[in-house]
Parts: sequence; C-alpha cells; structure tokens
Amino acid sequence: MPNVVIYTAAWCPYCLRAKALLDSKNVAYEEIPVDGNPTLRAEMASKAGRTSVPQIWIGERHIGGCDDLVALERAGRLDPLLQA
Repeated sequence: MPNVVIYTAAWCPYCLRAKALLDSKNVAYEEIPVDGNPTLRAEMASKAGRTSVPQIWIGERHIGGCDDLVALERAGRLDPLLQA
C-alpha cells in the first residue's frame, strides 16, 4: 500500500470528511497539521500549488482536496490507487 499523506487544519470540515473516508477504508495515513505553522503551510502550497486544506497525496501522486478524493471514490478509482 502506498504512503498516504494529508495536510490538514483542525477547524476544517473537509479535512474531517477526507480523514473519515480514509478511516472507513482502514487506510493508515500521515497527517500533517498546518494550523498556525506558516512553514508547513508554505511547504504544502509549494508541493500542491494550492493553499487550501486538505491536500492529499497517495504515494507520489497529488490527489488534491476532499472533493477530489470523494470523486475518486465515487468513480471507483480510489481503491486501485490505494492498493497500487
């Protein structure tokens, strides 16, 4: 199973939703909270090209945010990515 990384903020409902989806699939992930940490947020923005949270990677592939993760799930494309 590839490494899953998710940049989050504690106040973010989309972060909670994305983590709940991953949790429902028993996916282990590294959570990197960016709350009050401009260095981590800048790192995330540099990697993702976006400043919003969550930002999610599966392996080396940048998935995007919560809506992107949910869209992959609905299209039946999330499980194959998680098992690659």
